[in-house]
Amino acid sequence: MPDRSLWSGEAGLVIAKTIDGDIGVLSGHSPVFGILSPGSVVRIQPEAGEDGESPGEIRAAVRDGFLSVTDDRVSILTSVGALSGDVNVQAARAEFDSAATDAGSISAAEESIEFRYARARLRAAGEQA
Repeated sequence: MPDRSLWSGEAGLVIAKTIDGDIGVLSGHSPVFGILSPGSVVRIQPEAGEDGESPGEIRAAVRDGFLSVTDDRVSILTSVGALSGDVNVQAARAEFDSAATDAGSISAAEESIEFRYARARLRAAGEQA
């Protein structure tokens, strides 16, 4: 059960994978609430500033959780998750490799939430998985 806010703020674009499929939400969209797909990455593009420059994309790896978009405000609620800058790439790579080895193959490992979350952390950090 999600018990904390991983990220909250204004955004111009949000891309996420929910249990109902992939969604993209632009600013001004009607309110959206979704259950995030386990072990997925949420991509958030903040609104452009007054100078017209857009800050860099925010990526969040989530083990489980919810996404709420109301007006231009986005909230990611999760029990386990990490923003891209907080990912320990070496630990995530070790967990990814261990889950694949334990399962015998990548395709068998993909069923494991631990494997999917390790892969999501690597992707959030900009690594290949």
